Amino acid sequence: MARKVFYISDGTAITAEVFGHAVLSQFPLEFDSLTIPFVENTVKAEAVKKQINDSFITTGERPLVFHSIVKPEIRDIIYSSEGLDYDFLNTFVAPLEQQLGVTASPSLHRTHGMAKAGYDARIDAINFAMDNDDGQTMKHMDKADIILLGVSRCGKTPSSLYLSMQFGIKAANYPFIQDDMDNLKLPEVLKRNKSKLFGLTIEPVRLHEIRQSRMENSRYSSLRQCRLEVKEVEMMFKKERIPYIDTTNQSVEEIATKILDATGLERHMF
Repeated sequence: MARKVFYISDGTAITAEVFGHAVLSQFPLEFDSLTIPFVENTVKAEAVKKQINDSFITTGERPLVFHSIVKPEIRDIIYSSEGLDYDFLNTFVAPLEQQLGVTASPSLHRTHGMAKAGYDARIDAINFAMDNDDGQTMKHMDKADIILLGVSRCGKTPSSLYLSMQFGIKAANYPFIQDDMDNLKLPEVLKRNKSKLFGLTIEPVRLHEIRQSRMENSRYSSLRQCRLEVKEVEMMFKKERIPYIDTTNQSVEEIATKILDATGLERHMF
């Protein structure tokens, strides 16, 4: 039976989830996870405590409880449950107070709050990524922070959206399709923005599998066509000296991080 895990916060619970997933990924076990955000009053906290205790009664194992709770009265209720508590936020506060010589002043929703300037910048970046997806318009390429290139289904769209959502980066993307292969070249607007270009590639067999799930037994999804397109596009990347990475065995988080590392684009944390 999978071990029960709770991610709890009086905010969004994103911090608890991220830290918890990172820690638990080190163990080759199955976990049954439940995320509970916005536990902002004692009534909600008591209800969560009951869920934790019920899990212990049902399974006979103390559930793991990862939390990042600002309010002491909420935190104390969770502490009094039958869960095994891992308090990410406050584990680091006391040592940092000593090092910094400043007393912390916890504020609800500060970690993932809606600071006006940052929030507006992120929304603008997300809208930009959606409006400039798959080359549907070339009018705004000059305003892009980065332009991702590659064959269809190599990971351009999710990478663009992740860069915009997580880091406020204005990411456009442009696909090379099968009709381009006879005379593959960069459109003029991309040549003009060559310093912003970054390529994604993928192993042909994996590309074939992805395309098969969308258009089974078509020319588009054939292994032969996938091999041709990947080969041609990689040759163009090399000819034009466009940096690129292989996305085959990479998560969207890894792809985005490698792009940032390779390009030196500034991260904006929200």
